[in-house]
Amino acid sequence: MSSQLETAVDSLISVFHSYSGKEGDKYKLNKKELKDLLQNELGGLLETQRDPEVVDKIMQDLDENGDGEVDFQEFVILVAALTVACNPFFSEGT
Repeated sequence: MSSQLETAVDSLISVFHSYSGKEGDKYKLNKKELKDLLQNELGGLLETQRDPEVVDKIMQDLDENGDGEVDFQEFVILVAALTVACNPFFSEGT
């Protein structure tokens, strides 16, 4: 039986690859794949964003090697940043 954290890690990997495999390099997210992932998987967190270029900005921030795509390592940076940003929200209720 997997722990909660093991299940979360497995889910992160599965979500990434379910979007990265749609076009081009199956190990990277292009801009369209990243946008689809953000809208479908993080829509609740992003719905308050009014900036139409938010995906462009996220892509630029994540794409450390400048290849125009986001690999899994770059994606994990986004997940870690979101986790840190959301932590005070969850801990205030306790």
